[in-house]
Amino acid sequence: MWLLLSILCVLLAVVLTAVFVGMSLQKKTAQQFYEDERQKATVSQTSEPEEQEVKQAPPVDIKKLQETMPDAYAWINIPGTVIDYPIVQHPTDNSYYMYRTSDGKENVAGSIFTENYNTKDFQDPNTLIYGHNMKDGSMFAALHKYEDKGFFDQNKTVYIYTEDDILEYQIFAAYLYDNRHLMQSFNFNDPEVFSRYLEGILDTRDMSSNIDRNINLTKESHIITLSTCDRHGDNYRYLVQAVMVEQ
Repeated sequence: MWLLLSILCVLLAVVLTAVFVGMSLQKKTAQQFYEDERQKATVSQTSEPEEQEVKQAPPVDIKKLQETMPDAYAWINIPGTVIDYPIVQHPTDNSYYMYRTSDGKENVAGSIFTENYNTKDFQDPNTLIYGHNMKDGSMFAALHKYEDKGFFDQNKTVYIYTEDDILEYQIFAAYLYDNRHLMQSFNFNDPEVFSRYLEGILDTRDMSSNIDRNINLTKESHIITLSTCDRHGDNYRYLVQAVMVEQ
C-alpha cells in the first residue's frame, strides 16, 4: 500500500513539474513571438516629412502584421513600460484570444484584445482593452505600476498605432474595480450616461486610486480602458484609463 502511494506521489510530482515547465515555456514563447513580430512590422523612419503639416506615419505596419495575425488591427505602446503589443479582435468569439497568441496558437499568455462590443476605429466613447497580468511581468502586468503615485504622475502617455494613424492618449485614472462587464453595464453611447460615468471616476476618493482631475473630460471624449487581473482575486479588475488627445 505504501509503495503504491509513493509511486502515485512521484507520478503526481512529475506531472505537476511537466505542467509548470510547459506553462513557463509557453510564456517565453509568447513574449518572443511578440518581440519578433514587432521587429518585422516596424517601419523604418528614414527621413523627416518635408512639410510640417504632413502626418507622421505609424511606426508599425499593421498590414504586415496581418500576414501572421489576421485579426490584428492596431498596436499599443506605453512608454516607460514593457507594454508594446498588437491589439486583436475576433469577429465572433470574444474569448478567443484570452488564451491564444495573436496568431491563434494556444498559449496561457493570451493576447491584448478587444471585444466586438467595440468598433475598431477607437471612436467609441470607451474602448475596453484586455490583457493578462502575467507573473513574469509581460502583457498587462505593467499596468500595476500605476498603483505607485510617482510612476502614475511621470508616465501618462499611451500610443495606439492604427493602419493610417498615431493616436495619443493621456492617462487620467488607475484604480481597483469590480469585475462587472463595463460594456454590458453602461450604455456609453448615451452621452448623459457616459458623462455620469466619467464624473464617477473623477469623484473616486479611494486612497489607493490615482486620479488626475486636471485632465479635461467631456461627453465628447474618447477614452480607452485597459483592464487586467488583480491580486485581490477574480472579483476584481485593475483599470488604467486614458483619454484621446485631440490631434
